[in-house]
Amino acid sequence: MTELSATSGLNTTIVLRAAVLADVSALLLIEQQCFSSDRLSVRSFRRFITEKRSDLTVLEIAGKLAGYFLLIYRRGTSLARLYSIAVDPAFRQRGLAEKLLLAAEQQAADRRCALLRLEVRKDNVPAIKLYQKLQYHEFAVKHDFYEDHSDAICMQKQVIQFNSRSVARQVPYIAQTTPFTCGPASLLMAFNYFKPGLFDPYQLEIELWREATTIFMTSGHGGCGPRGLALAAKRRGFDVEVYLNNDGLLFGDSVRSEVKKAVLQRVHNSFKQQTEQQGIAVHHSELSINAIKQHLQQGKLIIALISTWQFDKSKAPHWVVLCAADEHFIYINDPDTDDIPWLSTAERQYIPIEYKIFSKAFSYGKKRLKAALIISSS
Repeated sequence: MTELSATSGLNTTIVLRAAVLADVSALLLIEQQCFSSDRLSVRSFRRFITEKRSDLTVLEIAGKLAGYFLLIYRRGTSLARLYSIAVDPAFRQRGLAEKLLLAAEQQAADRRCALLRLEVRKDNVPAIKLYQKLQYHEFAVKHDFYEDHSDAICMQKQVIQFNSRSVARQVPYIAQTTPFTCGPASLLMAFNYFKPGLFDPYQLEIELWREATTIFMTSGHGGCGPRGLALAAKRRGFDVEVYLNNDGLLFGDSVRSEVKKAVLQRVHNSFKQQTEQQGIAVHHSELSINAIKQHLQQGKLIIALISTWQFDKSKAPHWVVLCAADEHFIYINDPDTDDIPWLSTAERQYIPIEYKIFSKAFSYGKKRLKAALIISSS
C-alpha cells in the first residue's frame, strides 16, 4: 500500500493499493460510469486480481474507491501494457489520473519493464494531452480497435532510465544516416566517447563503411564485418580485440550467387590476414554476459552484432554499442532511428535491454553467429 500527499481541494490522504476481490463491485461501478463500451466484466476483474501476469491497483480517498489502473505484462519481454485506467467522475479535475499514471510507471519499472505501452481513442483529447505531458510518444495507429470501430493511437514511454550520475560522461549518440552504416555509426560513438569531438560523423561514416564492408549482404549495399570494423578502429589509434564464435565466411548464407560468395570469401581472407598482421587479438569464443559486464566496468566499450528480430521482427544483422550494465539491464546506443523516429537523441541513449532479451538478440542467422569488438583508448 502506498500513501500519497493530499492534493489541492482534498482534506485527506490518497491511498494506492493492490485490488482485492472485495473491490470488484466498486470497480464495476467506476467502469460503468467511465465507459460506454469496451467495459471490463466482473469475471475479468476477478481474473486480473488473482493472476500473476497483471497488476490491478486502486486509488482510495477517505476509504472510497476513486479510480484504478490495470497493467498487463507480456511474458518473455520487457514490455508492460496499460490495459485500462479510470477515475470516478465525482473525483475528476483533481490530478488523480496523473497520479495513477505515474504510479503505473513506477510499478512497471519495479517489474523491470523498460517500456510502458497503451492505447487511447483518437478522440479522447484530454487523455492524449495527459500522456503527451508525461512524455508518451505515438508509435502506431490501430484501426477499428474498439467495439464501436473507433481507431486507437498507440503510445509508449521508456520508464527505466540509466543513472547518468554513475558515470563521468555518457557515450554520445550518433545516428546512422544510411540503412547500411550501423557499424560505422557505432564505431563513431565509441571514438567520440574516448576522444570527444575528434571524429566527424559526416566525414567519416562512409569512409569507415568503405574500409569495413563485406561487399555483399542479403540485398542492397554490403554490411560491415567484425574484422573490418576492428581494423578501422586500429588505424585510428584505438586498442581493439574481437570475439567471434565462427571463424568461417560470415554472412555467406544470405548470398545465393556463387560469384558473390567468392568475392565475400576473398574479402574475408583479406580481413583475416590484415588483423593477424596488425596484431589484433581474435578470440574464437562467445562473449558471455559476465565478460561483457567486466569489460564495461573496466571502462571499455563493446560494439556487438545483434539480430533485430527480438525488437522489430525483422532478421537483419545490426551493430549497436553496449555502454553500461547494472543488475538487470544492459544499456545500448542503437544507431538506427527508423524503428524509433519519435524519440529525441537523449532518449535513444542508454536504452535498457533486460539480460534475457539481450541474450536472445546477441546472435545472427541460423548458425547463431556471435561477434563483438572490445574497444578502449590506447
